[in-house]
Amino acid sequence: MTRAPHKPTDPPPAETALVLRLEEISAAMLPTVGGKAANLGELTRAGLPVPPGFCLTTEAYRQVAASVPGPELATVLDALDAAPTPAELAQLAARARKALLGVPVPAVIRDGVAAAYQALGPEVPVAVRSSATAEDLPSASFAGQQDTYLNVVGPAEVSDAVQRCWASLWTERAVSYRAANGVDHRAVRLAVVVQRMVDAEVAGVMFTANPVTGRRGETVIDANPGLGEAVVSGAVNPDRFVVDGERGDIRERRLGDKRLTIRALAGGGTQTRRSSGDADRACLTDRQLRELTTLGQRVQRHYGAPQDTEWALGADGTLWLTQARPITTLYPLPDEPADGIRVYFCASLAQGLVGPITPMGLAAFRAMSSGFSIRTGGPVTDPLAGSELMVTAGARLFLDVTGALASPAGGRLLPRVLDVMEARSAVVLRSLATERTGSWWPFLRRMLPVLVRYRIPPRVVFGALCPAAARRRLDRFGQQLRTRLARRQGLTPEQRLDVARELLNSSFLPIAATVGPVALGSAFGMFGLASALLGKDAGPGELAGVLRGLPHNVTTEMDLQLWALAGRLGAHSEARRALTDIPAAELSRRYRTGELPRALRSGVAEFLGRWGHRAVAEIDLGLPRWSEDPRHIFGVLANYLRVTDPAAAPDAQFRNGAAAAEETIQRLVTRAGGLRGVLVGFALRRARELAGLRELPKYHFIEVLASVRRELTEVAEALVAAGRIDAVDDLFFLTLAEAGQALHGSDPRTLIAGRREQYQDERHRRRVPRVLLSDGTEPEALAKVAVDENGLVGTAASTGTVTGIARVVLDPVGAHLEPGEILVAPSTDPGWTPLFLTAGALVMEMGGANSHGAVVAREYGIPAVVGVADATTRITTGDRVTVHGASGLITLHPADG
Repeated sequence: MTRAPHKPTDPPPAETALVLRLEEISAAMLPTVGGKAANLGELTRAGLPVPPGFCLTTEAYRQVAASVPGPELATVLDALDAAPTPAELAQLAARARKALLGVPVPAVIRDGVAAAYQALGPEVPVAVRSSATAEDLPSASFAGQQDTYLNVVGPAEVSDAVQRCWASLWTERAVSYRAANGVDHRAVRLAVVVQRMVDAEVAGVMFTANPVTGRRGETVIDANPGLGEAVVSGAVNPDRFVVDGERGDIRERRLGDKRLTIRALAGGGTQTRRSSGDADRACLTDRQLRELTTLGQRVQRHYGAPQDTEWALGADGTLWLTQARPITTLYPLPDEPADGIRVYFCASLAQGLVGPITPMGLAAFRAMSSGFSIRTGGPVTDPLAGSELMVTAGARLFLDVTGALASPAGGRLLPRVLDVMEARSAVVLRSLATERTGSWWPFLRRMLPVLVRYRIPPRVVFGALCPAAARRRLDRFGQQLRTRLARRQGLTPEQRLDVARELLNSSFLPIAATVGPVALGSAFGMFGLASALLGKDAGPGELAGVLRGLPHNVTTEMDLQLWALAGRLGAHSEARRALTDIPAAELSRRYRTGELPRALRSGVAEFLGRWGHRAVAEIDLGLPRWSEDPRHIFGVLANYLRVTDPAAAPDAQFRNGAAAAEETIQRLVTRAGGLRGVLVGFALRRARELAGLRELPKYHFIEVLASVRRELTEVAEALVAAGRIDAVDDLFFLTLAEAGQALHGSDPRTLIAGRREQYQDERHRRRVPRVLLSDGTEPEALAKVAVDENGLVGTAASTGTVTGIARVVLDPVGAHLEPGEILVAPSTDPGWTPLFLTAGALVMEMGGANSHGAVVAREYGIPAVVGVADATTRITTGDRVTVHGASGLITLHPADG
């Protein structure tokens, strides 16, 4: 249908309009009016109390930016694309600001501002506020990154303030913030909101959920006399109130000093005044607090999510909203609604995966949980939906441990297991465990059939008595598993999807029950026996030294093979030049096209032939394996070539660790003496022979996932050929059920696009709760972080003391780690361990004494401290730190220390 032409009296379309009244603006117009104006327009249209005003659209900014003479802005943008240093970034931002402030505002824009301003009233005071298209977004608030001008009076003054707002798009803080959040500088535009000023008696901010603890249902209000800028800018300690959002009960009242107030001046501008005598009196009454809370609940209901609002209380007692935006720091609630308060433990984080999991990766875990639950007598309604104890939140995997914490068995066993896997989670769960009464019989009744069926007790005993024979049995099990996983020929896509489902459903428990008793039960049973025999004769952290340089560890074997490959390639001049001069992404491309030097290509091909099914974040089958994308391997090889000290070579370090472990055993045996010493030696040597197998259950599990991914890739190729998805990778943004629907004709493109966007948003999330309650509360936020006056405290994981330069690494792919640098990471999985070979020490936010990173650090003989709260934010790359592996202390040294 042809659109009728606009009549002369019609308003211009929104995308080309220069000025729009707030009531003409909706949330869908963000590209035209920016986040702040879109939210204010949405609030106005919803009938909420918003001061009247108008918006100068991004089209006005575009016209002004286009009038900048010469290629100045284009040159700045090109330079920003090249990832400048902080000093260069500041210079580039200043150039852009100067260019925008130096051009005259076109008359059509100046006249439009004047007319809209006059419509608000004669010489009315207004607030002029920036509204960027990358602002007040669900994934990043960008709050305070652009400028605001208060109590502006007169059309000329308003026009000048508007131009200064445009220039504030290029403040150093705004440019840095965009760079840190991955926002394209070229794509950002700025609108400007002009609103009638509220001459506030009291003003501040209000969160409709608690931004510190995450608890929904709590409204948090900060208030101060005068204009809200004093609160928003952090210039004052305001009064703080916590109010029950539903009942209006005031749960917490903390009075601030209120030493500063900002007041509007007659004729324009503001004045900051020092005040006294109000510190002991709240600036809001209980009635006003309840009215504010009710207003906040209206805003939250409109948006369907908790909001961060700014508000002002006029001299006549009228409440006004001057802003609302999502609370971007809140962790999402679980997808599955809960009755009552439930306790969720983040299982993916405990496995070293901080980032989100793809939808297909989550679907795989659901299918596996169904198989496990069915085989252990648990209820399962839908095999693809998974166990009822499995929930997802923020694209991460959580387990509902409410029932476990309330039972006598789970309340004791779960924290005890986590003591050595994820110590900080164990502390939190112990604090949440209810009074445990009742019998252990329900737990035993469910587990006894599994123990009998898989002969777990005999396997534990056999492994402890005959470790070599037990390892041979495990080798045969691995060979049988690989035979079962071998590529199948001649299957239809539907049959391949069935194979993937069956492998996920049936593989997990046999692996855990066959390998786990030896890898964990026998090994750590022997270690525990030695610990009990020694008692106080073993000093703090001394026994951990026995676990250095462990043999029979599949991940260590992989890392040392990669180190050996680096050694061979380092002697080949052409291969060495390629690794040191060409970026890893380009090397990966040339590997696939056969353009690499022969020695480099054949060496990497040989390594991937054995280990190519592994990956960083490998428990997510939605992510490519190294055989599909070997960028990480090329990056690690380049890092290894920087190691020039023979004594620092990983294989030498490993041998030294094994020798030191034997010396520790001899010392402990001598100290124990007699028969007790003989038993200690027997137990510790058995522990060393078996503890390296700890990585084996997960290794076999990853082999299963790689096989499932191979089957699903062929399903995806069939869907691409049928025109139902656009790329093979699209399939991994569906679930197993949705993949089946696509094979039968559904078109999932819209669903895939939405899932990709959500996934990318979650990749930017830095903080993931270890434990989450169903009302959004993060229990760990309620506890104080253990901090030494000179640094941080965590869990001691690997002995030794090292001082060095910190390197904070959030993603190991492409990470640059100089030999001897201290690796600071949120968490690790086997995909990270090649970096351990050149690290001087390890610091992790996650983990316990027996978590993956801790075990590998001990084996490689590097000091490690794990479970360090906020390590990746409190330590900065380049900081000089000392890691005390035995005490769990990290000392931060001053810059000149």
